[in-house]
Amino acid sequence: MSFVVMVGSSEITDRNLDVSEKNIKDFMEALQVAGQLSADNVLQTLKLLKVKILNNKMATPRCQKVTDIIVDYMKTMKPEGELEELCTEVLLALGFQSPGIVIFKLWDRWHLNNLPPNGLLVAVGRLIFCQGADPYIGVTWEYILHLLRMAQKEDDMLAVCHVLKGLVISARKHLDLGTKNDEIMDITQEALSIKAYLTLRVLFNRWSLRSNNKVTEEALVIIGHLFFLIPPSKLKNQVNRLTRWLMTLMSAKVAPFYISQCIFQLIDALALSGCGGINLESQLGNIIGMLFKQLSETVEDSNHHSVQNHSLALKAFYILTKLYNDRVVTLIRENVESKDPAKIVSTIQIFTDVLQKVPQTEQLKNEVMHSVIIMIQEDLKPVQRALLNFIEMLIQHDYLAPPQGSIIINYVIKLSESDCSNEEDIQLTCSKILQMVTLPKLITLVCQPRNTLAFVPLSKMATKMALRARSLGQVPYLSSFHLRPTQFISPQKLLTHLVMFSLKPYREGEFGVSSLRLLYALHPITSLHPVINSNVGQLWMTEIPQMLQMLDDHTEKSLNQEEWEGRLLQFSSQSLLAIDDDSWLEQLIKVVLERINYFSDDDEEKAFLYKFFGFTLRTSRNIKMVQMMLSAILQTVHEELQEREGIAVALSIVSMKHLKVTLDQLQAYSAILTDKNSSSILKLMKEHQQREWGLVCNIIYLSYSKIISESKGAIFMHLDDILAIVLQHYRNCIVEKDKNLKLEYLDALTKLINILSSQPMAFQFKFPQKIEIVTFMMELIREEPLNSISSSIRQRAMNFITNFRKLHPLTEVEERTELLQTCFQSVLCLPSTEDLQKEASSSQEAQATEDLLMETLQSLLRLMETLIVEMPSQIQYCLEHLNIWLNSQNDNERERAMWCAARILGFTAKWNNFGVEIKFSRLGCLVRLLAMRCQDPVDNICFLSSQAVYNLYRILLLQKQMQRKKQGLWEEEGKSEVYSANVFYNNTFEIAKAFAEYFTEMQLTHLVLTAMEGLTDSKATVSLAAAQLMSAVMKERGRDMIKIEEIVEGIVGRLNLQLEPNTQEETMRAMCLLAGNNTHRVVPMLLNKTLPWDRTNLALWKAFGTRRETTISVLQLLIGILEKLHSREESREMAFQPVAVTCALCEMLSGSLCQEAVQELYPRLLLAILHHLYWVIEQNVPQKMVVYNREEGPGHKSKPFDPTSCALEVVKLVFMAAAYEGVVVYANQHHCWDLLSSPKFYYIGIMDLTSGIVKNCEPAILHRILNLIRNILYSSNYHRRILARTFYAQERDLVKISATSALGHMLHRVHKFKPGAITRREIYSFLVPLLLSIQDNNTEVVKACGGALTEWTKVIGWSSLTQTFQHTTLSDHIQVLEETCKYLVGTKKIQLVGEFLSQSFDFLTSPQSFLREAAINFIGLTIKRLTMKRIHEDDVELLQNAIGSLRNDPVESIQSLVTTTLKNLDEYLNPESISATRMSQLSNNIFKVTGMKTSERKKRLFKTVKQERDDDDNQKKNIWNWLRGPLNSLGNWHNRRVKTTPLIIGNSDK
Repeated sequence: MSFVVMVGSSEITDRNLDVSEKNIKDFMEALQVAGQLSADNVLQTLKLLKVKILNNKMATPRCQKVTDIIVDYMKTMKPEGELEELCTEVLLALGFQSPGIVIFKLWDRWHLNNLPPNGLLVAVGRLIFCQGADPYIGVTWEYILHLLRMAQKEDDMLAVCHVLKGLVISARKHLDLGTKNDEIMDITQEALSIKAYLTLRVLFNRWSLRSNNKVTEEALVIIGHLFFLIPPSKLKNQVNRLTRWLMTLMSAKVAPFYISQCIFQLIDALALSGCGGINLESQLGNIIGMLFKQLSETVEDSNHHSVQNHSLALKAFYILTKLYNDRVVTLIRENVESKDPAKIVSTIQIFTDVLQKVPQTEQLKNEVMHSVIIMIQEDLKPVQRALLNFIEMLIQHDYLAPPQGSIIINYVIKLSESDCSNEEDIQLTCSKILQMVTLPKLITLVCQPRNTLAFVPLSKMATKMALRARSLGQVPYLSSFHLRPTQFISPQKLLTHLVMFSLKPYREGEFGVSSLRLLYALHPITSLHPVINSNVGQLWMTEIPQMLQMLDDHTEKSLNQEEWEGRLLQFSSQSLLAIDDDSWLEQLIKVVLERINYFSDDDEEKAFLYKFFGFTLRTSRNIKMVQMMLSAILQTVHEELQEREGIAVALSIVSMKHLKVTLDQLQAYSAILTDKNSSSILKLMKEHQQREWGLVCNIIYLSYSKIISESKGAIFMHLDDILAIVLQHYRNCIVEKDKNLKLEYLDALTKLINILSSQPMAFQFKFPQKIEIVTFMMELIREEPLNSISSSIRQRAMNFITNFRKLHPLTEVEERTELLQTCFQSVLCLPSTEDLQKEASSSQEAQATEDLLMETLQSLLRLMETLIVEMPSQIQYCLEHLNIWLNSQNDNERERAMWCAARILGFTAKWNNFGVEIKFSRLGCLVRLLAMRCQDPVDNICFLSSQAVYNLYRILLLQKQMQRKKQGLWEEEGKSEVYSANVFYNNTFEIAKAFAEYFTEMQLTHLVLTAMEGLTDSKATVSLAAAQLMSAVMKERGRDMIKIEEIVEGIVGRLNLQLEPNTQEETMRAMCLLAGNNTHRVVPMLLNKTLPWDRTNLALWKAFGTRRETTISVLQLLIGILEKLHSREESREMAFQPVAVTCALCEMLSGSLCQEAVQELYPRLLLAILHHLYWVIEQNVPQKMVVYNREEGPGHKSKPFDPTSCALEVVKLVFMAAAYEGVVVYANQHHCWDLLSSPKFYYIGIMDLTSGIVKNCEPAILHRILNLIRNILYSSNYHRRILARTFYAQERDLVKISATSALGHMLHRVHKFKPGAITRREIYSFLVPLLLSIQDNNTEVVKACGGALTEWTKVIGWSSLTQTFQHTTLSDHIQVLEETCKYLVGTKKIQLVGEFLSQSFDFLTSPQSFLREAAINFIGLTIKRLTMKRIHEDDVELLQNAIGSLRNDPVESIQSLVTTTLKNLDEYLNPESISATRMSQLSNNIFKVTGMKTSERKKRLFKTVKQERDDDDNQKKNIWNWLRGPLNSLGNWHNRRVKTTPLIIGNSDK
């Protein structure tokens, strides 16, 4: 057990272990007890044993012994993992010394029915490769065949595979070495082939090799080697089965490498026999299909199997191609047509490898090219790289020679295009391929239009090749191209192409640079030898580097394209001059013409070609060639506008050197327009003739236009002839003049005139043809139908006239008028947009018609603007020409006319420079024309009208500001911000207000007179707008109106026509404003109308009562008429005008809006009408005389009035209008109206009426009446004097009531302003007079005093008494007085109580008994609340004396009240016995002597003793002093209310 101990020792090393007999014995013992050892000990033991065996030579017996022990251990213990691997390694170490010992362990007896340990199998599999194992191959294979049938588990199968793989590989190796080595093996080749075949059968029959696992992979490796050992005949028989099996494995996703290797080995083994056999040929499609799939797998360079898979598949293809050349190529080509990129790439790789190793027959080339073309046509992105590599290989084998070779080159060029997104390696490959092409061919390819996108790389290649040839002394003279013109490009085409590509130098970054560098590398371009035309080479040597530098100094953004284009043309011209060869030049011009006609699709490029042509031809000195080439270019294609413009540009360039020749050619060319005999136009089909005529005309006029622009003035000597020809072209037109021809002609002629008008030199000449041409245009406009707008002829004709305006002679006024009328008639009368659209056949046509109509209106507007610019002062007349359409019954005509007016006024307003004054002599008519449409039924017309009015206002305002600046005045600020189009929209009033200051009196009057005509318009909104305009103007400038009589009669006349209600109402308002501003002229006219008046006149008078200012003005005039007429001696004859005044008043005062005006004039109006009433009843009025009829409403007859009833009605209306309905009720109750109607009882009626006034009118009004009647109390007019005195007799108590009420109102106002201390002391003085006046027998006085006292408490803050005073009546005045005194004493303000008592003393001497009695009551109730014993004796004495002064009052009740009050005073003083009193006095004296204070100090009520006032007048004065302020305040307040003289009252009761 020493061996085991050593193993367990940590100090054991390899040197300590000696493979001796003893150690082996110990080792055997150790392994025998291995089950009792730990796995680590066994593992360590085996490691040491392996090392010693490898390092020491063992004797055969020992080797056998150790092998037996290890194998027994493996059999017994069945180790796994690392332990099993280590056992295998020990066996390998033993086998390296003696292979046979280990190999023989396979067929121990105990293995016959069981599989050997896997470790042993693995060891044998490895040992079979060792030297010395060859004699055991046959016997081992025999035993393995037996084991193959037994292995079922994967591990066992893999272990067996190890042995079998070693056997087949070793066997193949020995067979490959020849017969010499055959003797070493223990089996013959024939027996070996049999065993190999049996092995294949066993594998197929016993093992399930149809899934993707390690066993299948190992089996594939083994089978692949078996193919070389099996007899070819037997192998060929197995091809079908093998193919199916391999296809199954591919479906099972077995690793591609193993399948490809197996296929290759199968094909290789079969090929060794000399032919593949029938079965292989039949399975060729399947096998190639499998190989294609294998090649489609992604190659991972880091994966060895992946790389090998690809290589093996290609090798298999190669072998198959050798066996079945045509068939394989056919199958490969079939895959080219696949849509799978991966399969196509695989196919290309196969082609690339295969084709290089097979004979290149013509048939093969054709088939391959066909396949390549298919791939090119498909052009799959993933295929490009592989395809290019293949093409490169094909070019090396001369595959470009066939006709299909150009297809390949074109494809390569396409991939090399500069804007292609291909990867860099693809473009490098393309470049490499193209460099295989010859220089002439490459340059030809460069210049082919289809290779434009590849121009940069191709030109670089060509440049590089040319420079390389030049460096080798082989100058690339391109004139040799002439020798093969069908193969290569000509020098003229090459020059044209490179110059054209230089046009856009930064296209794809390098177009220009590449072109110029190639051109530079190819010079000289015109000769076979540099000696001839050396000037060209020298020019290019100088110019091209400068042009290249220019491109280097700029970028696409910074380069001036026009300048660069000029530089190219200059370079071309200089080159042609240097060439100096008309023959060469002619060829070049033909090339340019050819390119123009057939090859140029780019507009910019084509435009440059025409210029190139012009510059080229301009260099020629051969006149005949110039004529011939001009004729040729005029015959080129000219369907597109760009082509026609290009021809014109070319001719203009040539004309700079050959003007006369060019004009002659144009004139000769124009003959086809008018010459029926020679014109080619008539040879065309009829439907194309007008079109061609228009195109030719367009070319000619465009050419003239361009020549005019470029001629620097020389052309103007020929313009008379040109313009004459222009008119002849149309007048002598050889084809039918349909709509399209007219349009073509107008377009062409317009462009010519536009250019001519833009030349400053043109204004130095006169063009006699201008008038004729304008007249001709007007004819075209008149020819257009008015019921449709199917063409733009009228629009273009107007545009032409507009653009022709600047040329002399200028249009005269008469011609302008005719022109405007023609255009207005043609455009404004067109049907509405809706009607035009209804006639359209489609929505597109409808939209086109609408657009054309709008464009036509715009053209009309531009024409108007043109005429205004020429003569700004004519704008007014221009607008007046629109009058007929502005007043049209058709909405669309009004709308278009107003649109024109708004736009032309807006255009004028935007000048902002009114150096030339625009006079609007008929401003009123113009404003009326526009303003009335601000309320048009069509909303858009309203909007446009507001725009027009606002623009007119801006013109006037700007002119005014300009004038103020000239006069050095400040500019009026804010004027422009006040008004806007929005303000004027639907607002005639604002329009009149804005323009009022700009009207003269005559314009103002004309505006009203013309607006008056619109009152009867059939459209309600328009008639209303006319009325509103009149109304607004009269409000702003009514006083400045002239022709008042005409206006009044006109308005009255139209009112009689029964206008639309709103219009009539607004017209009445206008008349009201006119009367308010012109009262003394309008009112007499209306008063003179015959009585009774009709409804219109009555309505006018009623309207006069709706506006305060007018009402006051008219009333004052009417009152004045009444006062003036009645102030004279009465006449016994009935006067007409006063009666008419009453009729007027009946209407004016019947409305509700006259109240404020009547209140302002109320007293005067009332007295005037009452005086008139008396005058009327004294007249001998005829019976049933009707002067006034009142409408009583629908279904009722009108009520007639005679002069008396009319006057009485006015009296009633005056009271009603003044808001004194109570007076009317009172008069009705007291039959006042009957009394007033009788001369006998008139004054009694006045007295009763006055009583009603007193009871119902406010005091302020009564005072106004008193003030008024006081002035006429002594009037010389008897009736007026009696009337005044009757009023005055009814108003005695009013003074007191009014004064008291005024005081209450004043206190109410004072309360709002929170009075200070001084004001409050003054307000205290109002208490006693008001409190005493409560005892007045007049309830109105009591009521007024209660109200004033209520306001007094609010001001002073005695809120407790507010309710008491608010509900005061005459019956409870003592209670009120008592409550007041109680509260007064309760304030404990003894000085305030004394002041009130002192104030009451003044009323003790009042002549009014109720005031004296009230004063005694106030004093008695006050002292009742006072503690009189605390009042100073002097104050008590003063009280006693004041009360006692009324002991002998003439009123007995007062005497009794005085006695009672004095008695109460004595009681209040607490009268005691005399002794008590004396004691009290003695005590007081003692206190005084000793200096001691009494217990309570007496209070003083009065600061100073009031002096008696013996003068009654002074007493009255004191009474009224406190009233003067309040009454004056009353007067001021009433003055604000009705604006009359305030009533000031002094000593009114004297």
